[in-house]
Amino acid sequence: MRLKPLDLLELGLLGVRTRRARAALSALGIAIGIATMVVVTGIPASSGAALQRKLAALGADMLQIVPAQQDRPIPLPAESVAMVQRIGPVTAVSAVAGTSALVRRSDRLDPADGSGLIVRATRSDLLDVLRARVRSGHWFTAAEQRYPTVVLGSVAAVRLGFDTPGQQVVIGNHPFTVTGILDTIALSPEIDRSVLVGWETARTTLGYRGGPTMIFVRVREDAVEAVRAVLPETVHPERPDTVTVTRPSDALAAKRAAESTFSVLMLALAAVALLVGGVGVANTMVISVLERRSEIGLRRALGSSRGQIRAQFLTEAVVLSTLGGAAGVALGLLLTAAYAIHQGWPLVMPLPALLAGLAGSIVVGGVAGVYPSVHAARLTPTEALAS
Repeated sequence: MRLKPLDLLELGLLGVRTRRARAALSALGIAIGIATMVVVTGIPASSGAALQRKLAALGADMLQIVPAQQDRPIPLPAESVAMVQRIGPVTAVSAVAGTSALVRRSDRLDPADGSGLIVRATRSDLLDVLRARVRSGHWFTAAEQRYPTVVLGSVAAVRLGFDTPGQQVVIGNHPFTVTGILDTIALSPEIDRSVLVGWETARTTLGYRGGPTMIFVRVREDAVEAVRAVLPETVHPERPDTVTVTRPSDALAAKRAAESTFSVLMLALAAVALLVGGVGVANTMVISVLERRSEIGLRRALGSSRGQIRAQFLTEAVVLSTLGGAAGVALGLLLTAAYAIHQGWPLVMPLPALLAGLAGSIVVGGVAGVYPSVHAARLTPTEALAS
């Protein structure tokens, strides 16, 4: 008689039910391998979704103009901002200018110690163009643009030891009042390390007479590349080679791509864990065949064919690995969800990765069960009963 699928499955579960501790330990190796694969694919996917959300919020439509890196960089023309504003697809433009002034927490500190911070003159519309937020205090008012007040970037505030506005810093020999502290700006880390003063204040108090050193441009997303191509000639028609136009969102995407290379190593470790789990399943099935020789002999004496014996032990190996794979997928999902929630990311789990994990466990179980099942099927009734 041919065994029905349900009967075959019941026989396959027999060894799992009667030897639960051994079955659990064997399935654990498979579960660890599958869980690692799920985590390795789920966490980068969630991180990528968080990055796309951040880029969508900050805007992938921003371009940044700076002087080209040369031995002696040529400054941007003073009329650069007005020239860029004339480009049709441009929606907003702002600029800052790095000065040579040094900032100190108080006049008692070394005048040559600027804490690695740059004092930058800024236009009043910078906050809107960067879509930045003020963490505490407020941005420059129209009056404060002309008076000795500053807004600190997030890193500048930490280095100067300020967490609330209202205190004073010394720039050059002049006291300036801190009116605001910015949140971190992902697309413009230069601003995080800056002490911002109004453009008019930079001219009257700090003696700055130059043009912008960094221009931020917002463009319609469908025209970003076209505008990027004409910006050097627009900013400096005589020397477009002295102008560099970057897209800050590309830097974030490149960083994300570099981080994803670590996933290759983790996938390799997952494959090793899965291989070790398969060896564990194979070892368990070999021991099971040795322990159940009398059962094999009795079933053979009662008329079971070699194919039925082979199918029984192969089914048991596949069931064992499938249970381990299902447990691994559940564990991987749980770990991925916990990490994503901790990081504040959306939970993204590629369905192909889950299906590949289950399929991989079934394949490993099938391969691991081939030798034990063939060995069990080769035992004759007399040989099995005699042992």
